[in-house]
Amino acid sequence: MSPATERKALSEGLDKLRENMTTLAELAQLAIRKATDVLEHDGDSDSSAVFTLDQEIFGLREETVKSCVDLIALHAPVARDLRRITTSLEITTDLDRIGRYSRDIVESATRIHEAAKDGLPQLPKVHRMSELTIQMVDTAIRAFVEGDAESVRNIIQADDAVDSLHDQVFLDVVDQMADRSLSPTVGAQYILINRYLERISDHAVNIGQHVIYMVTGRRPWRPLSQKREN
Repeated sequence: MSPATERKALSEGLDKLRENMTTLAELAQLAIRKATDVLEHDGDSDSSAVFTLDQEIFGLREETVKSCVDLIALHAPVARDLRRITTSLEITTDLDRIGRYSRDIVESATRIHEAAKDGLPQLPKVHRMSELTIQMVDTAIRAFVEGDAESVRNIIQADDAVDSLHDQVFLDVVDQMADRSLSPTVGAQYILINRYLERISDHAVNIGQHVIYMVTGRRPWRPLSQKREN
């Protein structure tokens, strides 16, 4: 294969990879948005949609991983092209986890709606936490799609805010369970949702860090795996 033909094949492969990664990111975005809607509004159609999205994300992730491996094996890319491929490999895991945690949120939210017959308890910090988490996911995904490292330079500060809310929500739920204003069943599910949102925000940070490396070639901060387990 001539160098020109080789370069054309690599370019076409990278374009397809970019298209698949954009679709994967959009599916993950949609999954977390619909999951939080289920928590707040008990939407049966949104519940089914999140389960479907989780399956679609997993399937597309498997296809994208294979594409990345093939690009590396067949074309031996270097420099920026190699960074885009390896970054995509890493980000597929984060997007897949966002999809799975979105499904977990829906399952817990369904149990809450079934148990809270007199209406949902007032936990405004959970709502705020979900808003911040969605904003982080949106920011990280937009940065990846647009190749914009600057927009995620401070994403770890947003994660700190989510971590703080996570601690506050946990204490609030425990207090309400203790004074019996919140049933153990509902309280346990809120504790799980609290954890799922915090983990999604961590994966948004992961994506942001990978974007900075993809664009600049420099690894920022520390890997998320050194902060806490995935």
